[in-house]
Amino acid sequence: MFYKERIRHIGCGDRVLEIGPGSSPHPRADVLLERRFLREDAQQQRGGMPELATTKQLVFYDGGRFPFADHEFDYVICSHVIEHVEDVEAFLQEVFRVGRRGYIEFPTVYYEYLYNFSVHRQLVHYEGDELRYLPKSDSGLALFQPLQAMFYRSLELGYSDLVEDLKYLMFQGFEWERPFRVRRVFTIEELAVSPQILVRPPTMLCKIRRCLRWCQARLS
Repeated sequence: MFYKERIRHIGCGDRVLEIGPGSSPHPRADVLLERRFLREDAQQQRGGMPELATTKQLVFYDGGRFPFADHEFDYVICSHVIEHVEDVEAFLQEVFRVGRRGYIEFPTVYYEYLYNFSVHRQLVHYEGDELRYLPKSDSGLALFQPLQAMFYRSLELGYSDLVEDLKYLMFQGFEWERPFRVRRVFTIEELAVSPQILVRPPTMLCKIRRCLRWCQARLS
């Protein structure tokens, strides 16, 4: 999760569900919901992170309907899950069914354009109380896989400055208080934002980062 600070409206007595917690559930989650995968697939879905070790209630399901009653939870956390699902609309209907409000976070088309994670099925964008999605298989993104493989490898080796500098462009995260519109789109243009969103980094911040990189190079 890249924007933990955006989860601001969990009440003291709220019952909280987290879907796909990976190896580090949110501390306020009461129940964890995980999709059942084969061991090798589960590790790939976690991005190579360690297995989940928790004392919280852990529930597995095979896809489709969540094994919970209507509005069983006050708040639902769904961070870096929706890009993995086969049916975005059916999945979100289940989120809305079991939860009264919640938080959703996912990578944007810009992140996928560079790194193209093979386990991600959807390109997603949220704008104006509408979540738009485009299956990656229909996007033409695979044509650039020979180039994306190099960027993917660079991320594995720790070259993450670009992601950290442009986090606000690479990921979206937002709280919701009522069900929002969900729409399948057919062009990447409908998932893009204006280049004017880019801002020049503060000069001092650039100097600090260059200094840190120099120090790391000297120590390695």
